[in-house]
Amino acid sequence: MAGLPMMEPPLAVSVAGAQRRSLAHTDFTAHLRALGAVVRRQWIIFRRYPTWVIAMFIWPVIFPAAYIFSAHALAGPDGSGLAAFASVAGTLDYLGFIALGTTVWMWQNIVLWDVGTTLREDQLRGTLESNWLSPTWRFSFLLGSSVTHLLTSLIFLIVSAVEFALIFGVRYNGNPALILLVLLAAIPSIYGIGFAFASLVIAAKEASGIVMLVRGLVMIFCGITFPVAILPAWMQAVARWLPPTYIIHAARLAALGGAKLPALLPDLIPLVLFGVAWLAAGYLLFNWMERRARRTGAIGQY
Repeated sequence: MAGLPMMEPPLAVSVAGAQRRSLAHTDFTAHLRALGAVVRRQWIIFRRYPTWVIAMFIWPVIFPAAYIFSAHALAGPDGSGLAAFASVAGTLDYLGFIALGTTVWMWQNIVLWDVGTTLREDQLRGTLESNWLSPTWRFSFLLGSSVTHLLTSLIFLIVSAVEFALIFGVRYNGNPALILLVLLAAIPSIYGIGFAFASLVIAAKEASGIVMLVRGLVMIFCGITFPVAILPAWMQAVARWLPPTYIIHAARLAALGGAKLPALLPDLIPLVLFGVAWLAAGYLLFNWMERRARRTGAIGQY
């Protein structure tokens, strides 16, 4: 009848809906294939340079050794200085205290160098621009490298824990499940910072200066070798806004202090919130960088 709106037949509506669902499914599977391709590429690159594996065995020993020997000297031959340390750190185990703090620092440092410079490395290799022109979810280039790096980081953390026990005599008396829970809670913020860093590096065209700044902040404010409680009040306030502060404290409680879940919640809850915030910040910065690249041609600029 005249004046009545035209309505599509029910069969046409159902077919159109099925087509949209099919296209969405196709896009999702295509994104997964692209992500898998990036993961395989990064793994091939990692295996191509086997000397990188040597660093996994050397750094967990070399880096904390200087702090451990210094602490041993300051404690005195009879350990008389440990009482002052225990009064602020809550533990006499300065070996484990330093080992866990430096491990978290090394993990964050490696993420900044590896994940944080992924896009810049592709740019220097000459592969980023051609990949960027492909009809692919571009965030997969960054996410795929993180998946590979997460696997190698797990190996690094296991090697570190074993070497600390064998070489420095660190004893773990915590619940392994709670230690794993702390590591899982740390992953979003650690890699979220890496995503944000990678997006900034592709615009700044230089990484080393920013890496030095970020890892310096973690080293000074987050208490990797000393209790945060000895810092001035304003530095403690800054430390509360840095995720590694909570990672280090929770790891020490879980691995050395034998803490139960309720004692870890004051660290785990902020960690989860920081993780969500940093993942969102990393994704938003990546989208900003992508729009900027389309407008200025930054992907092809060296």
